[in-house]
Amino acid sequence: MSSSDLSIDRFEFRELGIRFKTAFRHAAAERTATETVWIDVVASDGAVGSGESCPRSYVTGETIATARAFASRHEASLRRSITDIETLQAWMADHEEDIDANPAAWCALELALLDLIGKHNGVTIETLLSVRPLADAVFRYTAVLGDAPATAFHAMAERYREVGFRDFKTKLSGSVERDRAKMAVFGKWTESVRLRADANNLWPAADEAIDALGRLGYAFFAIEEPIGKDQHAELPRIAHALNCAVILDESFSRVQQLSLLCDPAALWLVNIRVSKMGGLIRSLQVLEAARARGIGVIVGAQVGETSLLTRAALTVACAAGNTLVAQEGAFGTLLLERDVCDPPLMFGAGGVLNASAYPMLGKPGLGVTFNREISHPET
Repeated sequence: MSSSDLSIDRFEFRELGIRFKTAFRHAAAERTATETVWIDVVASDGAVGSGESCPRSYVTGETIATARAFASRHEASLRRSITDIETLQAWMADHEEDIDANPAAWCALELALLDLIGKHNGVTIETLLSVRPLADAVFRYTAVLGDAPATAFHAMAERYREVGFRDFKTKLSGSVERDRAKMAVFGKWTESVRLRADANNLWPAADEAIDALGRLGYAFFAIEEPIGKDQHAELPRIAHALNCAVILDESFSRVQQLSLLCDPAALWLVNIRVSKMGGLIRSLQVLEAARARGIGVIVGAQVGETSLLTRAALTVACAAGNTLVAQEGAFGTLLLERDVCDPPLMFGAGGVLNASAYPMLGKPGLGVTFNREISHPET
């Protein structure tokens, strides 16, 4: 396909703030609203591509301000250079180190550019990136439980159970008593459920994590980020002591980090969050490299993502096939007071999102349509 006549006129950067219906808490932060970068790239013919990302200081060291600075620094170069998917990939290769340091900032720019290039060529993101089409794919999401007091935690877990969820993720607090009280709800159920825990780098070292998690007395199938970031050599001790896999999230943001992981592959799972990884292209690269190593992936989400990032993650989850262990996100207006997309992309009963229920997914680019009053608030 040729898109040599694509000409970029400008980029528009804004911060998107949407309140949550309920606060969401974990060990690293408590959130009551989105903290989101929204970028529109406008072509000379007036066509618009849109991108989103969620910079997090405790994940990649980024903020809204650093994302804005990154976009400003590279806007002129991107306008001059990008005319199609090939020039986009070439630009990424030439700026790899800067993207490594600013993955969320780049994510919003990349998604906007991919959306625009797809629209310009009249093809979906999947066709543009030569990956499996969504077609009639069915996605099943995990029920994610924040660090709430036991009574509220139990009530939310029961609501998830009643609508058919059987895959759960819980945030840990670091208090054995508090977390044990929360876990008690799962022992009351007769149905078989799968539960993983996310510690958000709670403990400084492996010994403390092994002791605290052992005292919880619950057999998680996997534990996510139990200790401080980037202690890859220490994590296998935790996996062996607890007889479970370790999920890498904050400690994994680029494909080169796979070389830090020892065998066997069953010790590891990689959480691919599109914003954290630096966009769709880099997420797909991580997916393929993990598949080659026999390492499973979780397609994750930042708390407060709108349907645009949900849409981008569907591309990765669909491409993952049997490498996909679990999928997170797609809360839509279950969490957000409003979503930017109309209709919002969100799971239904049992955590199921059926692509066939959203015909816009087959439209060019990302395919989603926006409520402009929300995605383009008056400033």
